[in-house]
Amino acid sequence: MKIFIAGLDTETNTFVPIPTGHQSFAEAFIAHGDATRRPENYCSAQLYVWRRRAEERGWNVAEGLCAFAEPGGTTVRRAYEAFRDEILEDLRRAMPVDMVLLALHGAMVAEGYDDCEGDVLARVREIVGPDVPVGAELDLHCHITDAMIHHATALVAYKEYPHVDIPDRAEELFSLIADAAEGKTKPVMAAFDCRMINTFRTTEQPLRGFVDRMAALEGRDGVLSVSFGHGFPWGDVADVGAKTLVVTDNDREKAAALARTLGEELFRMRHEITPHFLTIDEALDIALAEQAGPIVIADVSDNAGGGAPGDSTFFLKRILERGITDIATGFYWDPVAVRFCMEAGEGASFDLRIGGKCGTASGDPVDLRVTVKGLAETITQRFGHAPDDMGPSAWVVADGVDLVLTTLRTQVFHPEGMTKLGLDPTRRKIVVVKSTQHFHAGFAPIAKRILYAAPLGALQPVFDAIPYTKLTRPVWPLAEDPFAG
Repeated sequence: MKIFIAGLDTETNTFVPIPTGHQSFAEAFIAHGDATRRPENYCSAQLYVWRRRAEERGWNVAEGLCAFAEPGGTTVRRAYEAFRDEILEDLRRAMPVDMVLLALHGAMVAEGYDDCEGDVLARVREIVGPDVPVGAELDLHCHITDAMIHHATALVAYKEYPHVDIPDRAEELFSLIADAAEGKTKPVMAAFDCRMINTFRTTEQPLRGFVDRMAALEGRDGVLSVSFGHGFPWGDVADVGAKTLVVTDNDREKAAALARTLGEELFRMRHEITPHFLTIDEALDIALAEQAGPIVIADVSDNAGGGAPGDSTFFLKRILERGITDIATGFYWDPVAVRFCMEAGEGASFDLRIGGKCGTASGDPVDLRVTVKGLAETITQRFGHAPDDMGPSAWVVADGVDLVLTTLRTQVFHPEGMTKLGLDPTRRKIVVVKSTQHFHAGFAPIAKRILYAAPLGALQPVFDAIPYTKLTRPVWPLAEDPFAG
């Protein structure tokens, strides 16, 4: 048996003015067929699993491109087409193959391509023909499209948010596609459109219980896999929104019926599973009233992991206006500020302009007299078990406020992004992190309490006000009952 593996992953926020081109991928990760011979990261983790599982069986592995970019704005057409065509050429050279496994996102949009994953899968199918099993692992913030379902043999989405289960889902997809390649099963898929646009937290009830029950359905009565694609609300595409997806063994009617049952259950729970967000002042008031810390506050509106700039100053300005101290905040994407800190050196005090550089969603720059407390030429934080590069970074203090500045745009995943600079977040009363939910895996073990705040910003979760232009059907919360009529 011969298996072909490759990956192309970025999440596209079509409403932010941050072009995602070749340099964005180069700063994150590009491997031309050798990802599994390099240190493991977010994108290559899946390829590591697939190579290991194949080689354990004595199968040959052909590895193609693996590329990842931090979520941002629409992908530049020439960059997307170059990466796509490299994968396709890698596959042609590897032919004939018995199965194909792809690490994709599901919400990648490029100039001229609203469904990059559907485009990739269609072209892969054209090369391998109708009988070779083709599988793709997707982020749960995916747009599940008809093209993706039609051209893939099976799709598997992460179940957890934070995405702590990426390797587990890779294992699941390998087994599913390998069984199909060996003729043990015949996977078929069906999806149900929940007609919902929102964000959801799998760490909280009742969604936690739903995800557990969803997983318990797998491996019984011909059900091979069950996924809940949360959708990515900041993608202006026709298929934006939540969908359930079921893979069964040669029983499309069962897949469709189960997908509908699960999807309708989610829709009935829509108000219960909708996250609650505080204002800046509400979150700060609650945190200050607590007797001990750290109280972790998520600034969900400036999450670089959703395509936001990561340099907004709305939270910072309010902290300074209120004179709050014993508080740490980050990460601020500000390569210029980091450069100045590097030049000044550790221990230096000087005037520094921070943030507010990427447009109205970033707010205004803040001018501070800072002292440089920590510097690092290279620094990483963990996302699951894989390292996430922050680039050269700095820890500065101003008016009793600790700030972490980075050169590479990334959200906060883990406390070690602070501790490696010498800043111990457990010794601060309040910690404000620019992240929507991925911070939870690393910070929940040290937090006395976690709060979620939604100030102004590129990812402010006001879903009935997002200016969609390509929606083709009613969805909640734009319509209270999108299934009526």
